[in-house]
Amino acid sequence: MTAMQTQQGERAAVGGDGQSKEAPVVQANAIVDCGWGRLLFGQTFQDPALLAEALREEGPEARDIAVYVDDPHVLLAQAPLELFLDPSHMFRLDLEAYEPSSRGQRAFNVRRLARPSDAEEVNRIYASRHMVTVRPDFFERHAGGDAVIHLIAEDARTHAVIGTVTGVDHGRSFGCPEGGSSLWCLAVDPQATHPGVGETLVRRLAETLAEQGARTMDLSVMHDNAQAIALYEKLGFERIQTFSVKRKNSINERLFVGDQGTEGLNPYARIIVDEARRRGIGVDVTDAEGGFFRLTHGGRSILCRESLSELTTGVAMSICDDKAVTRRAVSRAGVTVPDQIEAGDRAKLEDFLKRYGSVVVKPARGEQGRGISVGLETVEETEAAIERARAFCDRVIVEQKAEGEDLRLIVIDFKLVAAAVRRPAQITTDGRSTVRDLIAAQSRRRSAATGGESSIPIDAETERCVRAAGFALDDVAPPNQAIAVRKTANLHTGGTIHDVTGVVHPTLVDAAVKVARAIDIPVVGVDFMVRAPHEPTYAFIEANERPGLANHEPQPTAERFIDLLFPLSVPTAVRRLGLG
Repeated sequence: MTAMQTQQGERAAVGGDGQSKEAPVVQANAIVDCGWGRLLFGQTFQDPALLAEALREEGPEARDIAVYVDDPHVLLAQAPLELFLDPSHMFRLDLEAYEPSSRGQRAFNVRRLARPSDAEEVNRIYASRHMVTVRPDFFERHAGGDAVIHLIAEDARTHAVIGTVTGVDHGRSFGCPEGGSSLWCLAVDPQATHPGVGETLVRRLAETLAEQGARTMDLSVMHDNAQAIALYEKLGFERIQTFSVKRKNSINERLFVGDQGTEGLNPYARIIVDEARRRGIGVDVTDAEGGFFRLTHGGRSILCRESLSELTTGVAMSICDDKAVTRRAVSRAGVTVPDQIEAGDRAKLEDFLKRYGSVVVKPARGEQGRGISVGLETVEETEAAIERARAFCDRVIVEQKAEGEDLRLIVIDFKLVAAAVRRPAQITTDGRSTVRDLIAAQSRRRSAATGGESSIPIDAETERCVRAAGFALDDVAPPNQAIAVRKTANLHTGGTIHDVTGVVHPTLVDAAVKVARAIDIPVVGVDFMVRAPHEPTYAFIEANERPGLANHEPQPTAERFIDLLFPLSVPTAVRRLGLG
């Protein structure tokens, strides 16, 4: 008998009224396909060898999980070189004792996945959270089903999909007599500004499964995910003693090999290190806190700091370091630049403001949005912004404010690899919390979504932006209002990023490549202000010699970076196809 064969249990049972009733048919060796992989229900496998065989049948680019394994040591012994014990905890919610929330909200709706575009958006969110994506036809086949349930959270105003969760009804899937069910793939768009999306999805799924007759709902969570565990415990989940087993594959690699000396690396360094190791390139982390590491392959050794490598010259770095010098260099190459002056002369400042109406103040040297103020319209607030900027650099630039959206283009080896619109941090009010508390909550979500790299500072610039929206930090604003709390779109100050690589206008691509060639820099993040990414109008803002490649997944930024450094190494995509 193969692992996919099933046996049927006893049908007959006697009800409380003494009448013979049919009990659910309990399927032996039960396996449920979830699209991203299969759930193998260990309690239905009597023979651990069959369960091990089933795990070994895992498909390519899939993540199978054997759940409810009571004797994991016995299962692991069947294939010790291929299987490992998943470092996750299982939590259970008693649906019969569950109490729905009395708090209502109108900012977003939760509904069943129903349209092909829903499937695309769910996969987009999965990719942004480094999760395995699902074949769109799988969603189509299970739309409206009761065994595998897909829910999505949708912004009430824009109709954008901002979160998703999957539920499995064990009774309807394989005849589980205990009325069990489970929650999988809870994912919230890292760019979402609404509070409570994850909690609402968990609650709605619990209510949906309870309506179908389920008595409990389980979920698996990484043992060190303290934030998620705190949420589940708040909702009434309690830990149960059971185990999960997975197969050793590239998707699960970090779970069974550990960090391999990469502890402390930020996401921008880690994405490159991970790609290098997948190709068999040697990695020596020399300063994890600073993001420094050395890559070695085939006699070639290159020191890097995140996406900055020894291939970038000191001259190129010095050009990028001084915004006024950068502007002159790219202007000579025919790139459109906004007008600017150096701060220090009040009369010139007054004339500049009269000419352009709204300006940007920024340190001549600096990064990550520090000291930048945008949309200044009076001499007084401009001079105050200049003083704040001087905390980061003695020389301060006042620049004509270019209207539009902030577009970041990643150019590697003088070719466009990724393009994304960056939007300033904003909050969505709930009518209960203060603006300050909502900013703090949104900042925590951004930090969790970016490995601690993005957060919203509550400083004079944030207070100015909130005041411009008509509120104070300690006000409770009416519900469902979007309030911009920063003017700059830098990710380090809480900005969000939205991929537009597939639609960016060729004129913008050409201009970005001109910037790279003017500076003669092999890896660069080019910032433009644009009316729209698919239109040719733009104004150059700045060039970053150390762009964050992790911000542009799923575009292959790390792969192209390693291609540049080690052109003879075999790309990951080729290795996965077995061609290298």
